[in-house]
Amino acid sequence: MKKMKKIRLISMLALAIMVAVGATSCKPKDADIQKAVQTAVAANPDATGVTVAVEKGVVTLTGEVKDEAASMAINGLAAAVKNVKSVVNNMTIAAPLVNPVDAQLMSALVDALKDNPTVVAAVKEGVISLTGEIKKSDLPKLLQKVSALKPVKIDNQLTIK
Repeated sequence: MKKMKKIRLISMLALAIMVAVGATSCKPKDADIQKAVQTAVAANPDATGVTVAVEKGVVTLTGEVKDEAASMAINGLAAAVKNVKSVVNNMTIAAPLVNPVDAQLMSALVDALKDNPTVVAAVKEGVISLTGEIKKSDLPKLLQKVSALKPVKIDNQLTIK
């Protein structure tokens, strides 16, 4: 009878060990999750500089992306991967590239517009866009100052009052 109890005890211990090993082997491994997230993120062409790290099912994304939309899209791809508990988005947004000609024109416009506080100017690819309000008598002088800056074009959308 003692022998039976001993066999039963050993059998129960063996069963418990098998269940424990089986339960831990079913848990998703961080390395597997990381590989799956990297594959998913790679589908987005804006994710070339993004790195993925995983710890206990929590994904951390780092790197630089071009804009907030790219950041959100990549975050969504990572979050959709099976077994991802959460995503920590540490990606940074790249500073927009400013055309040096545009920066120079914008700088010069500050002086050209100083007498017209109701006029707003924007510059893109050498084109100066003017918006806001201006007196009819001030318009020729302002347009002369802006033309002297030699922009590609002047997009005059001013309202004359």
